[in-house]
Amino acid sequence: MERLTKLETRGMKEIFLENLTEGEVKFVEPMKDHTSLRIGGPADIFVVPGDVPSLVNIRTYFKKKNVRFFPLGGGTNILVMDGGIDGAVVSFKSLKRIVSIRDDNEDVYLFVEAGTSLQKVVNFSKESGYSGVEGLAGIPGTIGGAVCGNAGAFGYEMKDVLVSVEIMDGEGKIDKIEAEEINFDYRISGIPPDVSILRAEMKLRKGKKEDVAAMTDGFLKTKFEKQPLREPSAGCVFKNPEGLSAGKLIEEAGCKGLRIGDVEVSHIHANFFVNKGNAKASDFIGLMEVVARMVKAMSGVILVPEIRIVGRSVDN
Repeated sequence: MERLTKLETRGMKEIFLENLTEGEVKFVEPMKDHTSLRIGGPADIFVVPGDVPSLVNIRTYFKKKNVRFFPLGGGTNILVMDGGIDGAVVSFKSLKRIVSIRDDNEDVYLFVEAGTSLQKVVNFSKESGYSGVEGLAGIPGTIGGAVCGNAGAFGYEMKDVLVSVEIMDGEGKIDKIEAEEINFDYRISGIPPDVSILRAEMKLRKGKKEDVAAMTDGFLKTKFEKQPLREPSAGCVFKNPEGLSAGKLIEEAGCKGLRIGDVEVSHIHANFFVNKGNAKASDFIGLMEVVARMVKAMSGVILVPEIRIVGRSVDN
């Protein structure tokens, strides 16, 4: 698929608006404004559907016109290349409702739309006295991304509270998948890349508000002490090798504080690379390569990226 020209994208605006019941459309939109790393070139088209019918209409239209469709949640755990993204980035940020659907003695069931911040769910559970997501405190991103990446910490994982997900396939068709049908593993799920999560059904346990609050706050305090949550990052850069800590391996290889351009290996947690100002994706990737080589030379371990790299280089 060739990159859309500015003329082509401008000509599509009225058509897009006709396909949106609710929402907004932008063109040549800088992705650095929509990612936690604050890095990334422009998306040809940036669409924010206001509701699910609009999302389905736009998905169907893009499929018909052979325009690449890139769903975006909270913009965490991704590195957008300096050349930006071909086709259309579709933001789910308007899909952010939490609905309590039923109460079953000791448990409560929620429907959470995919664009809902994971921390909004954590805070909602804390305030309601619902247990099951305390350890997810401090993890950025949305529910859709958390399910796709099986987000977790402190022994808590999304798969443990998930009942089912409502999805939209590449044709715009909506379906439901039960949690046991999804092949979850460490920081991955078996959800195909061309499938978009619309909402998740979650099962939480009723508990005492003070106990849930204490657990949640304790985990969050630990996160702030051990991770650079106050600086722009994309979370962990590399997956933890089985039985090992990627952060510890990187630190032992002497990589803390290494810097290329405005990208630096965090002094707080070595598996976080932070943007110190006007970082470029090319510098981020260069630093990943340097760190991976140093770790392999020191320990023999080959680090595998956890961060998702998307988009085109400036040469494309």
